[in-house]
Amino acid sequence: MKLLKLVPDDTNIHFLRWREPFYIVSVVLMILSWVAVFTMGLNYGVDFAGGQEVRLTFQQQKEAPIPQLRDLVGDLGYGEPVVQEFGQPNQVSIRVPLPEDVENTPGAATEIGNKVIAAIDQQYPDARTDGNDTVSGKVAGEFRERALWALLAAMAAIAIYIWVRFEWQFGVGALFALVHDVSLTMGFFAITQLEFSLQIIAAILAIIGYSLNDTIVVYDRIRENLKKFRKMPVPELLDLSVNETLARTIMTSLTLLVALIPLLLFGPASLFGMVAAITLGIFIGTYSSIYMAAPILIWMGVTGTSFVPQESKADQQEKVARGEA
Repeated sequence: MKLLKLVPDDTNIHFLRWREPFYIVSVVLMILSWVAVFTMGLNYGVDFAGGQEVRLTFQQQKEAPIPQLRDLVGDLGYGEPVVQEFGQPNQVSIRVPLPEDVENTPGAATEIGNKVIAAIDQQYPDARTDGNDTVSGKVAGEFRERALWALLAAMAAIAIYIWVRFEWQFGVGALFALVHDVSLTMGFFAITQLEFSLQIIAAILAIIGYSLNDTIVVYDRIRENLKKFRKMPVPELLDLSVNETLARTIMTSLTLLVALIPLLLFGPASLFGMVAAITLGIFIGTYSSIYMAAPILIWMGVTGTSFVPQESKADQQEKVARGEA
């Protein structure tokens, strides 16, 4: 049986020929993405904007009817609720956004929670109320701050790992590629105004992991080829390395897309933002590993002899004495 080959073995695409135009376009997109974030803002979910949280236990059911609860609470008109399992399978946490003027009105937030509980009690008499609490804007702000620090810590740890695993030039290239991926993802959410919640933070961390995986594969091949072809011009060597790993990169991306596209088209609405972010991240991560991470090595001054160990004077004198130099 003949194996399916998406990329021929003798692929010779000159990716680095267009490195400067692609870099300019990428930098412009990064700038526009952050302009969109600061001017249009992000549509924060309850996790980051605050809201009312109701916790329930369905005493006569093994599992809570989460999809039905999401539709039921959504029909009350308070915005898109966040409904998720909380503890046991028959326990749920329901969070709804609060109108802007509610926080300044004593008891108004609790009243919204009571209306949510009353609507659920009508449909599910066995539901026991375990809590009706307000998530203040201050707490939501702390969530946002911690999420930001989590992203920064992940990116810094990755850059340090690449630095130790390869060389500092590779660490700079990997970090720039990750900043590119995160920037474009943030810009996408600013422009589309999809809900930005803790799920999206998890999606961005997944994008960082996928992009890093692609980048490491390319960098590992570049390092091997630097040892094998020391006299080859660096742009040609980078093209060779990218082409040699292209089949693996495309196969990995397509495998992930096969799982993600059905979720994107037919999955529940609560997962749409997360799946859309990861799907976008696959395209961005594949692009950045080729056109961001690899070309930056040229501008960092990497050559065929950059990582060759330098001989000490004693070693040079010993070679002269043996007649080897």
